[in-house]
Amino acid sequence: MIIAEAKPVKEIIEMVKDLKKILVVGCKGCVSVCNVGGAKEAAILASTLRIAGKKNGNTLEVGEHTLERQCDPEYVDELKEIIEEYDGIISIACGVGPQFLAERFPSSRIFPGVNTKFMGGAIEHGVWAERCAGCGQCVVHYFGGLCPIARCSKSLLNGPCGGSDNGKCEISKDVDCIWDMIVRKMMEQGRLDELLEFKPPKSWTTARDGGPRRLIREELVK
Repeated sequence: MIIAEAKPVKEIIEMVKDLKKILVVGCKGCVSVCNVGGAKEAAILASTLRIAGKKNGNTLEVGEHTLERQCDPEYVDELKEIIEEYDGIISIACGVGPQFLAERFPSSRIFPGVNTKFMGGAIEHGVWAERCAGCGQCVVHYFGGLCPIARCSKSLLNGPCGGSDNGKCEISKDVDCIWDMIVRKMMEQGRLDELLEFKPPKSWTTARDGGPRRLIREELVK
């Protein structure tokens, strides 16, 4: 899922300081799972902004509305009847959300309420870790199901670098060397020789370096 964290309230207040009526728009998608963008968080942010407005002597009216997803036009359209009532919209979805709102409602001022961090998963309650770089052509089957592109600090595809020490990355003793994990797993599975086999070069044409990407499923296109 996409992992995000809430922007500091001080930063949000500064962004909307000249506005009088604001709508906080939550998202029930990925960011709600990491307790950042759901209905509860939208209500908390809205309440915080109201309190801050009163404290600063600013009569700030704050509404709230939570969409099923902000990355789907059919859900974004829920706002079309109310969005013109507000001076600005704070999206607490991932970075896709405010962009979809800005594209759908070009006359509205849209502000991001969260910082999008990475694609990953929960490794324990309240802790998320990066697992995928979205590079377009997945090759984790070569590496015991582990991704050296997202999880190696240098995204090396041909083994550990000289900075690896006792299973840790040179950037920090708190960062595991993914290549140490890959080698150990392949050894445990009796597949270590596979790491010595020639693999065709990975295609980077589907990665982000080729510009903004699209995925088209012809059978779903109306």
